[in-house]
Amino acid sequence: MRIADLLRKKGSAVATVTPETTVTTLLAGLAEHNVGAMVVVNPDGSIAGIVSERDVVRKLHEHGPALLEGPVSEIMTKLVASCGPEDSVDQLSILMTERRIRHVPVLSGGRLAGIVSIGDVVKNRMEQLEQSQEQLQAYIAQG
Repeated sequence: MRIADLLRKKGSAVATVTPETTVTTLLAGLAEHNVGAMVVVNPDGSIAGIVSERDVVRKLHEHGPALLEGPVSEIMTKLVASCGPEDSVDQLSILMTERRIRHVPVLSGGRLAGIVSIGDVVKNRMEQLEQSQEQLQAYIAQG
């Protein structure tokens, strides 16, 4: 299965913030959208980084509560792993496992086209396993 197929199922909406957004506002957005990470975009639409709940927790532990009023740009991951719509879900699964990342923006023509989480990948794999099981059961029943 390709990433484009996965996005067709789940949708291509991406929660974003700007580098200047405060960490407090980021946290409100994560809660509002019920997501674990947000893509940080520049005014021109290019990706500046990605910031997750994990980033916030780790930096909050290091720097204390003053961090909450600072900009997202101070805690975001700047080197963002991405994938394209034509990439396979299996390739993405390997990337996520090797890099230990849970959210990967999807870029099409250099523009943000969606985001895939580890939950999306696992859900897809579970659906594949269920289909395989149903096919095997049908094959055995025909026996």
